[in-house]
Amino acid sequence: MATVRLVNVNKVYDGGVHAVHDFSIDIADKEFIVFVGPSGCGKSTTLRMIAGLEEISFGDLLIDGKLMNAAAPKDRDIAMVFQSYALYPQMTVYKNMAYALKLRKVPKDEIDKRVREAAKILKLTPYLDRKPRALSGGQRQRVALGRSIVRRPKVFLMDEPLSNLDAKLRVAMRSEIVRIHEEVGATTIYVTHDQIEAMTMASRIVVMKDGFIQQIGEPNELYRNPANMFVAGFIGTPAMNFLHGTLENGYFIIDGTGEKIKLTPDQKKLLKNYEGKRLVYGIRPENIVYEKSERFEKFKDTAFKMKAGMIELLGDIINVHGDVGGNKVILKMNSKYAVKERDEFTAAIDTEYSRFFNESTTKAITPDHCDYEEAEATASLDEDNVTIIEQEKQGIFAKAFGAVKNKIKSAKKDKSPADTAAPADQAAPADSADNNREN
Repeated sequence: MATVRLVNVNKVYDGGVHAVHDFSIDIADKEFIVFVGPSGCGKSTTLRMIAGLEEISFGDLLIDGKLMNAAAPKDRDIAMVFQSYALYPQMTVYKNMAYALKLRKVPKDEIDKRVREAAKILKLTPYLDRKPRALSGGQRQRVALGRSIVRRPKVFLMDEPLSNLDAKLRVAMRSEIVRIHEEVGATTIYVTHDQIEAMTMASRIVVMKDGFIQQIGEPNELYRNPANMFVAGFIGTPAMNFLHGTLENGYFIIDGTGEKIKLTPDQKKLLKNYEGKRLVYGIRPENIVYEKSERFEKFKDTAFKMKAGMIELLGDIINVHGDVGGNKVILKMNSKYAVKERDEFTAAIDTEYSRFFNESTTKAITPDHCDYEEAEATASLDEDNVTIIEQEKQGIFAKAFGAVKNKIKSAKKDKSPADTAAPADQAAPADSADNNREN
């Protein structure tokens, strides 16, 4: 199929809306890459720049080593599957899948061969003579995939293709898309806001926020070793718990309670520069141990009191939402343990899965990045007010873009407040730019 490379790609709309900042990634042949993040983070905008539906403001896009910035969408040899099926209602499944090949004047016998091969992969052979209104939502989505497969493009782009389906069908279609990817062997870039889709489908995940890449890595790497509090809070269901506090004499002192969590020797070594400083203790809900568990005794040095709030019964497990000195904590455990709302109990932390974050910068504290840092104070110090990790800029486009931004900043400083106020009739372009971004 193809390799895809983005080098410091930026998207700036009219009106100054900077939707994507210095996006860089190398995508290998046959990889399944997922862009994930909240609405408005720039993931669909990036996909549309790859497709040629949005112009790249700064940076380079290369497909198989060839610069594609100025290439028309039809010349990029890509196929895109959208959220809506966009099938022709008057055509049968066969004709919907064959139509693009017919426009390209592909011989009839070759069209028939490709359509039937794709139908076999997608398990649509019995439905080739049906029209879209006679199909289920999942079958229609497979027809949309089939229309792309028959073209045999270098790259598949998928923009939230499962969001219109119900929960049960989404689960089934996730495995279908992975199976199709393995059979076709196509380089695939998939956009979603659903982190479960990302975790279950991707060979690598790109986590985005506010137009910046937060972290790129394999699903398990992002789950086990998040780069910052945003990634830790976004990847995983329920999200990682964050306990705010201070490090004192080998103990983590929890805010609001004064309770002490003993650190292991390795943790003390990692956090040696944080003695007397504030930090955030991160632990996933499934790695908190309930007091009646047979494992509790092993971790009693990391125990703390917790008061139960809402209880979510999910069959074999329960999620206990609680409070620890103003820190919201979720405990995920076996439903054989009976816990009721307002119960007070003791829980402990399985220290193997502890993660630590700088409270000021929100970055993960790791052996390679363990120096104490401070960032400008913010109104909130949770995962929703995370310090964005900007990738190191490189190349002439990034340097030129940086120079342009500096000039704009200097020009704004030289203007009076009256000069910088935008006229009312200039609001429409900015709004229209926002409409081009993700909903």
